[in-house]
Amino acid sequence: LFAPERKRDIPRYPRRVGIVTSPQAAALRDVIAAFRRRAPHVELVIYPTLVQGAEAPAVIVAVLEQAFTRAECDLLLVVRGGGSIEDLWAFNDEAVARKLAVSPVLTIAGIGHETDTTIADYVADRRAATPTAAAELASAGWFEAAAEVAALDDARRAEMQSALETRMQALDR
Repeated sequence: LFAPERKRDIPRYPRRVGIVTSPQAAALRDVIAAFRRRAPHVELVIYPTLVQGAEAPAVIVAVLEQAFTRAECDLLLVVRGGGSIEDLWAFNDEAVARKLAVSPVLTIAGIGHETDTTIADYVADRRAATPTAAAELASAGWFEAAAEVAALDDARRAEMQSALETRMQALDR
């Protein structure tokens, strides 16, 4: 389940991203804010689930199965904010790990914070240190493209300004 050769590349320009998390979680607000800032045109689909407690692993598995069946997203973010190891324990469940391993779409796990690591982090195609980092990783292609377009636009404007100044000087002469 942890083999590097089974990991897939992140799509550069995802159009629809699924978010598997609790609807009440700060992690969800952080992910949405990151997408609004970096790639506001990407459609986000929320797959609500429990993220802690004894019932959480079964619910996470069912929600992942629902996301796989609906097949409407280019990638899935599985996110949850920090907490104690007990709070994160649902993401150490074997059934959750096995469901992530058979995901037909790329998965990015952003569970906990910097130092937190779960089995789901190792099984997912990519691990992000935080939910926000997961969103940034998922939107990286769009964010880089926007920066490239802005740089090209600046260069075009400078070129046009230079051409206008040259023509104005020629006209003055």
